[in-house]
Amino acid sequence: MSGTLFVVATPIGNLEDLSPRARQTLAEVDLIAAEDTRHTGRLLSHLGVKTRQFTLHDHNEERATTALIKELKNGKSVALVSDAGTPLVSDPGYRLVRAAHEDGIAVSPVPGPSALIAALSVAGLPTDRFCFEGFVPAKRGARLDWLQALALERRTIVFFESVHRIGASLADMVQVFGADRAACIGRELTKLHEQCVTASLGDLADQVTNDSIANKGEFVIVVSGSNEAAGSSIDVDRLLSELVETMPAKQAAAIAARVTGTRRNELYKRLLDLRESSVD
Repeated sequence: MSGTLFVVATPIGNLEDLSPRARQTLAEVDLIAAEDTRHTGRLLSHLGVKTRQFTLHDHNEERATTALIKELKNGKSVALVSDAGTPLVSDPGYRLVRAAHEDGIAVSPVPGPSALIAALSVAGLPTDRFCFEGFVPAKRGARLDWLQALALERRTIVFFESVHRIGASLADMVQVFGADRAACIGRELTKLHEQCVTASLGDLADQVTNDSIANKGEFVIVVSGSNEAAGSSIDVDRLLSELVETMPAKQAAAIAARVTGTRRNELYKRLLDLRESSVD
């Protein structure tokens, strides 16, 4: 009988945020698949847990997945953890979870800390609908194109960013979204020097520049959605026609949906109608 793969959320800063269930799971499984065994080792030492670790990160995930699936098929239980927060949220582990499902192995979540949810909870921005966009592109050209595609997004948007690019990314957000767009920065969440600052994007960019928001640690940026009437100034048919010249219809519909705020299925149907009309 196969073992169980537990996806275990670990603290993003404050070690006391680890749930009792997560602590028990880490102590009882046969093996812990860790992004960085040195980092996880410090957590395990704090807990007094001596479970054997196995390295799983972006560069070895394919090979590690094969080995871990073999262990699971042999009845071993495995806990998947990342360096901080909930695994798979901008962290490795997708291949392992996907492979476990494909092989009929039970996958069980052990929920807990998440920088994404922590930042949303204190941002003071709408949370009934939001989208998570992960890490902002490193190169400026790609970053501006990527942000432009989100300019009319109506939902609250959440980004991760590193200390090395926080200033540049905020400046580009000001350029694309506007300086007055409401936003929040969560820095070093749950740690000793935590900062949560809500202001306009322009103000936040200034505070990072003058070091009122320290250029240290890890950042979550939460940006309010656009108040513009999505698609009001966009020729949807023309947009679809241009996009479909360079990509498959479903992908064109998906991108147009992000730009206009219209449902993807509606745009895909419209694209098919446009194709039929051109044939007629």
